[in-house]
Amino acid sequence: MAETHTAYTDIDTLIRALHTAENTPGAAALRARSYELLRPAPGAPVVDVGCGTGRAVAELAERGARAIGVDLDPAMLAAARSRFPGLDLRAADAADLPLSDGEAHGYRADKVYHMLPEPAAALAESRRVLAPGGRIVLVGQDWDTMVIDSDQPDLTRRIVHARADTIPHPRIARAHRNLLLDAGFHDVEVEVHTAIFTAATTLPLITGHAEAARRTGAISDEQAEAWVGEQTRRAAADRLMVAIPMFLAAATR
Repeated sequence: MAETHTAYTDIDTLIRALHTAENTPGAAALRARSYELLRPAPGAPVVDVGCGTGRAVAELAERGARAIGVDLDPAMLAAARSRFPGLDLRAADAADLPLSDGEAHGYRADKVYHMLPEPAAALAESRRVLAPGGRIVLVGQDWDTMVIDSDQPDLTRRIVHARADTIPHPRIARAHRNLLLDAGFHDVEVEVHTAIFTAATTLPLITGHAEAARRTGAISDEQAEAWVGEQTRRAAADRLMVAIPMFLAAATR
């Protein structure tokens, strides 16, 4: 799920948390589908932008691509180097990639564009570094469409939207197709894969939504407490239900 990692105080804890999340069947299948859409040729340079701790870079390398991971966060890159020694990892901004014009045959950005200050600049940069015929794949969630089962639907709706409003570009995933078309890409295709979460380990994610809504003033302390209490009871009784639509958009340069 597309959350920031600032809550983790050390790399070992972060690595364990990411390892758990990355190895869920849904997450692994979503990554695999993104690689299929990317169509990396053996030995072809492929850049994974916002690579985080390197899982996709490692998997693309295993598939024979000359995979390059790019991220601005030193902690993410340190974790990636610890997890997967020998990867080609570079510190750089999505709008200023350390690649020459037309160098890459593939470009992938997974749960990245919603946090960028200027997504259009990053997309223009993707077009610069891609060779003609190169493939681009964008993966992301629409933060307004998270579905959480609750006995308090109006309050839940308010919480979801308030959390979305704390994200720089919460609805950009639904715009991926048009952004790619506007940037001059062709053969644009879009898929939606819904991630389902029912385990109690999901509770911190959804209670974090309530805390964000409370901080913004969208809900009161009492409402936050009541909603978190309900979700906590659901978790204890194995009755959590969270659904997150994930959008994959792919196109050709």
